[in-house]
Order: sequence, then structure tokens, then C-alpha cells
Amino acid sequence: MSDGESYTYAKAGVDIAAGNALVKAIAPLAKATARPGADAALGGFGGFFDLKAAGYRDPLLVAANDGVGTKLKLAIESGRHDGVGIDLVAMCANDLIVQGAEPLFFLDYFACGKLDAGIAEKVIASIAEGCSEAGCALIGGETAEMPGMYAEGDYDLAGFCVGAVERWEALTGDRVRQGDILLGLASSGVHSNGFSLVRRLAADRGWKLDRPALFDPDRLLIEALLAPTRIYVRSLLPVVRAGRIAALAHITGGGLLENIPRVLPEGLHAVVEADAWPQPRLMAFLQAQGNIEPEEFARTFNCGIGMVLIVAQDDAGDVRQLLESVGESVSAIGHVEAGAKGCTVRGSAGTWSARADWSATHNG
Repeated sequence: MSDGESYTYAKAGVDIAAGNALVKAIAPLAKATARPGADAALGGFGGFFDLKAAGYRDPLLVAANDGVGTKLKLAIESGRHDGVGIDLVAMCANDLIVQGAEPLFFLDYFACGKLDAGIAEKVIASIAEGCSEAGCALIGGETAEMPGMYAEGDYDLAGFCVGAVERWEALTGDRVRQGDILLGLASSGVHSNGFSLVRRLAADRGWKLDRPALFDPDRLLIEALLAPTRIYVRSLLPVVRAGRIAALAHITGGGLLENIPRVLPEGLHAVVEADAWPQPRLMAFLQAQGNIEPEEFARTFNCGIGMVLIVAQDDAGDVRQLLESVGESVSAIGHVEAGAKGCTVRGSAGTWSARADWSATHNG
């Protein structure tokens, strides 16, 4: 700029008018997520939630925050932005249900170098869709335009979710007993972990992402890789409230080996039978393409199981039937036995174990 020329925020790369227009555009999306306790209005300095209106008597609040990770890079590079918001909500809401908590409200953080209102609206629309799936209200968020912080076209997401559980319904792991059964709920794909490895494989192997997948000719490879993380809240909440679940583990970074021990009490060990469910074709493809050792694979990807339930042996059949009746794919994948707190995965490909004292510091 020349001497004497008047500086503006827009000349520095930040368009306030575009940000205001985005808020107006997404207001109806947020309003569509309204639920008892929240009217999901946007524009204030903070969002209100009325626990009494939501029907709680003696609630504990439970909070979680997360992101989508480098899955975003794949979405940005392929121009497919309308599923990552579901991932964002899922990573937070699924972490709440494992404590027995109902997700109540959600806030998002969208950061970019230069705001592209069309892309931002698609992303936030998918966040609202995820909130609707999880039964929580989108009550606020932040859109940050920061020139120089991000490469052209890049953006990042963070999500923050708060839920509540009646004090006597909280899942803290103290209900788990020797002899309990592990039930696994099928994942919808890679979910939101392991994408740094997925992207490395795509680059090194020269994958044609816009062509049909070798393992599924009816689906583009990019569609299979970017399938949104499954949200398990609506399926699990009634079973949790009925007192039929001893513990839940959300299978994220670290896989089965490292996440199941997080919900076990001292003196109990989880044993997972890896041959108890069919390996999804996408997982088999990833493992073969990278010649990935089974133990490494089990610590990087969910192996087709997105959520693990621990239930009493006498309840396992009924719980499985209930969840299958609402559309979940359920497999009996193992049991709980006496032993050092941790998890062992065993099957035809080998046996691997993780101790709780190690996995607690590698929780993804």
C-alpha cells in the first residue's frame, strides 16, 4: 500500500461483512437443531441451556472436545466438505455417551486463512446434520479468518460438546465384572483416525480417488474413505438408561487395544477375539496396500468396530437384539477376565496386548 492510503481490515485479508453474512446464512441450520433446553439461536456472546427444561433432576455435566484430524486434508483436496461436520460431532458426542451422558449442546470452531462462505456453509450444515443425529443443539460457535495462518484453501475444525447424565446412571467402569461379554458395534469406515497413514498410502500408491474402489465397484474410493463417523448416541442412550450396559469404549486413536482398557477397573482384563467378526473390505484393502503388520493395524484403525459395549453375560442376548432392531450391526467379540488391567487381541493373525498404564497416555 502507498503512503497515506487508508488501511482497512479487508485490505489485511479479513472480510467482516462476509463473516456476518455467513452467520445469517447458518442461523436456520442451527435453529433446526433446537431441542428441549435450547432454542439454538445464534448471535449472542454465549449460548444458554436450561437443564431443568431438559428434564434432569440431579445431573452431572460431561464435556468433550475433539477435531477431525488430517481427514480434513483429504476432504479439502477432493472438494468434498459436506460430511466432515458429522465427523466433528461424532468424535465428541460418542465420547459423551460412553460416560452414559446425553449430548445436549454443541459449539464449533471453524478457522481459515480466507473465508469461502460457500465451503464454510457446507461444513456448518454438516455440523448441524451431525447435531441432529446426536440429538444435541448447535447453540454457538466461532468463525476465525486468519490470513497467513493457513495455506490457501485450508481450514481447520474443532468441536466442543456438553452432555448430562443423572448421577446414578453415570458409567464409570465400576459396574464391569469378570465374565462380562464384549459386544462390538460396526463402524461406518475409517471414522476419523489413521488418516495420516491413509493419505501417505494414497500418495505412495498413486490411488485414483475419483474412481470406483477395488473392493467396492459401486462406490468411489474417495467416498469410502470419507464416509462420516457413525454416531451411536440414539441407539445406545435408551439401553444405557435401562441399566443394561456396564461400560462403553469409543474406538478412536489407539484402536481396540488401547481404548477398551480405559473403561476397565483394576484387576480386570479384556480379551478380544479378532476372528469373531468379518474384516470390512475397506480395512482389508488398507492393510494389504500398506503391508501393515496386524498389531500396527490394530493400533491405528478401528478394524471395523466403532464402539464396544461391556454387558453382563445374562444381558448380552437381549442387548444385542435391541441394538440390531434399531439398525446397528452387532458382534460378540470377546469377554472380561481376571488379570492386569489391559486388553489382549488374539486371532488367526496373532496375539497382541496392551497394558492400561501404557495405553492411558496414548488415548488418541
